[in-house]
Amino acid sequence: MKSLKEVAKSILLKPVHIFDVIQLKSRIRKTDGDLYIIIGAHNTNYENWLPTNIENLNLLDKASFQNLFEEKKVSRFLAEHVFEHISYENALIALKNCNQYMKKGGTIRIAVPDGFHPNPDYINMVKPGGIGEGAHDHKLLYDYKKLGKVLEDAGFKAVPLEYYDEQGQFHFTEWDSKDGHVHRSKRYDKRFNEPLGYSSLIVDGIKI
Repeated sequence: MKSLKEVAKSILLKPVHIFDVIQLKSRIRKTDGDLYIIIGAHNTNYENWLPTNIENLNLLDKASFQNLFEEKKVSRFLAEHVFEHISYENALIALKNCNQYMKKGGTIRIAVPDGFHPNPDYINMVKPGGIGEGAHDHKLLYDYKKLGKVLEDAGFKAVPLEYYDEQGQFHFTEWDSKDGHVHRSKRYDKRFNEPLGYSSLIVDGIKI
């Protein structure tokens, strides 16, 4: 049962969320060119990209997509360290919903912790229930094969950009930040060159 404080907070926040949705829908309607959407943006804000959070885009609810995008089709989705927080089954639902509201040839760029990372200290940080920030809510640890499969099952062609393979070898393909900026990456996160070797598994899913 919710406390009185929690109930009051939800009542006060609901109008704010409704206002945010109205503002976001207006910006989407006014977008004439390509539509770029950040999923689970929190406070992230990039030029030419529209940030969304669960209050205005619930990945598991097709009606939420319809309410937000109506007849618009998205050219690019970006999700940095979002999909590790939902189950594999829910990831498939979310990706199918994204696919339905994307242009053919559109791309979803996903970055998640890398389950094939060779450093056990890194794995202990990012695994479900790990010691790293936010890891208590992680549902699974992807590797490039697992992330590629869920993308393909949702109707995408998977194109790995940064990943470790089964032998602990790091692979990197040049990618453009304008197509979806990932801060936790080889190029933009200084921790990659520190002893922990922090990196993300980054894969583009192209709608086919």
